[in-house]
This record gives sequence, C-alpha cells and structure tokens, in this order.
Amino acid sequence: MVPHLLLVHGSRFSSAQWSPQRRLLDGRVSTALVDLPGHGARAAETFTLDRCVEAIDEAVSAAPCGAPVILVGHSLGGYAAMAYAAQRASRLSALVLAGCSTTPVGLGAAVYRWVVRVTDRLGDTRMTKLNDRLLRRLYTSDLVEPVIAGGYFFTPTAAAWQEVMDTCRPSMLWGVTCPVLLLNGQYDQFRLGTKEFLRACPTARVELIPRAGHLSTLDQPEAFAAALLRLADSVSAAVIWENRAL
Repeated sequence: MVPHLLLVHGSRFSSAQWSPQRRLLDGRVSTALVDLPGHGARAAETFTLDRCVEAIDEAVSAAPCGAPVILVGHSLGGYAAMAYAAQRASRLSALVLAGCSTTPVGLGAAVYRWVVRVTDRLGDTRMTKLNDRLLRRLYTSDLVEPVIAGGYFFTPTAAAWQEVMDTCRPSMLWGVTCPVLLLNGQYDQFRLGTKEFLRACPTARVELIPRAGHLSTLDQPEAFAAALLRLADSVSAAVIWENRAL
C-alpha cells in the first residue's frame, strides 16, 4: 500500500507552505494537508494544541483505508505533530519532526518570545509586507508565490508559541514506538536540542539538509522531499515484510 503523508505547516503559514513538496511527492506517495487552528481554512478557530490533535486526527481518519500514515510537521506543525504522537502514536506508521528539535525553555524560549514581540509590534499589515518582501528576495517566484498566495496568519502566533513553551518537551516522545525522523536544516537554530530529543527517543533517526536554514522546505525543497520519500520507502518495505511474515 502506498504510504500516505499528512503535512502540517509551520507558524504564520497555511498548508500552502507545502506546495513545493507536493509537486515533488506526487506520483510517489499520496499526500494530504492539515491546516492548524487559526490558520488557513481553520482561521476562525482558536489555537490550542488539543484542537491541533483533533484536526490531525480527522486527517488521519480520512487517510486511504489500509495506507501507512506518515505524519510530517514543520516548526509549529512539528510540535503539534509531537503532541498528536504523544496521545495517538499507534495510529501512525512514522513521524517526521522538522525544524523543531529544540526544547522551548531558556534560550529556546527566548527565540519564540522574540518572534511574538516582533509580530505584535509590527502588526498584521506590516508583517505581511515584510514577509512578502523577504520571501520574494530569497526564493524564485515559481517556488514561493503559491506559498504567499496561501496567506499569513499572525493572530494565533502569541497563543500558539506560549502553549508550545508551556507544554512541549522531548519527553512527549517517550511512548512513541513508530519510526521517528528528526529532519532539520544544516543552519537551523531550532535543531540545537537534538541530543535531548534523542535521549527521549533513542531510536529516532537524525538527518540534516545541507545548505538549509529553518525554512528547509523552501531552502532545499528537493532535498526535503527526497528525505520524506526515503522514509516512505522504508515504511513500505516494512509493511511488505510484515505481510509476508503473516
């Protein structure tokens, strides 16, 4: 059965963040997108991690019957995916945590608080212009325009990161037995806690995307998609082996 990848976006974006990967994944695996509460199609909803778990579970339930489900979360979406796995890991065939291998305390928390302060100070209109200008300067139009078209969602930023800082810890992975991939950009400051995550989940595998920062999905989309496909292939092989053993 072809693996089914559920893609969960990061802070301030919508599921349109995954446009570059979907083009690269089509034909190899099936994919579905999850908008977090307060973002995209769920913009009217209040962000809570509990509601994130419910939204992800709805997508898991909608997966093709019998397909191995691989949950992929980036940044804020990675912490939401980790919260889901802490409660319902048995429903997953694999978990990918991208750009979220840091414990949100101390220096890690300072980064999140800085993001919240900047967002509040500038306001939605100026933040939108700033994000548009920055993304268009860094990336080609064919890569980034679909992401920009999905819009930005700044309203839930403060509440979302506060809940991450209060709640999310590597220990959430203690009971996760499915394969876990910690996937980070080479220059991503959000990978500084990788060792703590490996202590909580010793079976996790670590992979770095060369020449990529926090937005590794945009910095190196081909390499990011290739990492997902390698994991999908290993999950497929495991399923085939299990079926033969029955």
